[in-house]
Amino acid sequence: MPQVRIAGVGTAVSPDAYSQEEVLDAFAITDPRIRSLFLNSAIQRRHLTLPPLGADGRRVQESQGELLSKHKTMAVAMGARALQACLKNIGADISDVRHLCCVTSTGFLTPGLSALLINELGLDQHCSRSDIVGMGCNAGLNALNVATGWSMAHPDELAIVLCAEACSAAYVFDSTMRTAVVNSLFGDGAAAVALRSEPSENTVPGPRILGFASRIITEALDAMRYEWDEDAGKFSFFLDPDIPYVVGMNAEEVVDRLLRAAGLRRSDVRHWLVHSGGKKVIDAVTVNLGLTRYDVRHTTGVLRDYGNVSSASFLFSYERLQEERVAETGDYGVLMTMGPGSTIETALVQW
Repeated sequence: MPQVRIAGVGTAVSPDAYSQEEVLDAFAITDPRIRSLFLNSAIQRRHLTLPPLGADGRRVQESQGELLSKHKTMAVAMGARALQACLKNIGADISDVRHLCCVTSTGFLTPGLSALLINELGLDQHCSRSDIVGMGCNAGLNALNVATGWSMAHPDELAIVLCAEACSAAYVFDSTMRTAVVNSLFGDGAAAVALRSEPSENTVPGPRILGFASRIITEALDAMRYEWDEDAGKFSFFLDPDIPYVVGMNAEEVVDRLLRAAGLRRSDVRHWLVHSGGKKVIDAVTVNLGLTRYDVRHTTGVLRDYGNVSSASFLFSYERLQEERVAETGDYGVLMTMGPGSTIETALVQW
């Protein structure tokens, strides 16, 4: 039976980074409530592509069409660099890629991002591909599940999951606290992870993927949503203030179900890679799962340095764990993402 392993990872961001103070100043935001929200977010810097300056020296309001164009340009550029970084990490070439699964929730593309990247990078035109659009911050693990199934059916062939989130193309700028919450949190980022399966007697670097568990919290279906804002004339993301509690209350059930299927307990897990959904979300997960600050060090570090990069966040954390070189043979790890639905996705891996 082929064993699917994570072979390597690569990340990329947009060129310009800003502190929270710099973002506030760029938009001349003086409201003390909004300033407090930004400055107490546990985020130091984020990569953003801000709107251009108008004749009056203020940032212009981009139309939905301009935002979609920005998303396309940024997703392809960041996605290409993340994919190339991933391939470099594992010593592979563009010609080795046999399946490309792309994830994005910050814009809509037809043809999809996978087709655009195949054209941009010169991947084999016979490359199998899939696109997961609009599932939100949890979608990286949904894609990993899909690609794991493909890898099991295609031993020794290389699959790539690519999450490209141009969050700068999904903002509405107004004076409301609703949009301020979103505007204080998200940043641009892309991450690619390589999967390969081989017979158990062979060795592929990286942890084996042992299983997945999901939970969709239907009673909180509207807690996170991307919808049309008639007043702004563009799509706007909404985050319910109760999200940390919704996620926290449901985290134990799905994680314990994931571990129970493998005959494990939480104390058996050495590595936790949790989506950087925001300070309160991370705190809620940490408390409800009985984790330590050390357990979520990569999660909080990614939030601090990049903000919430949506579906790519957990792979930024995985990259940091990989760079630490602390994972030992036999160690178990849990990957966990949260997003619209409301949804919690988990995966169990073992080095």
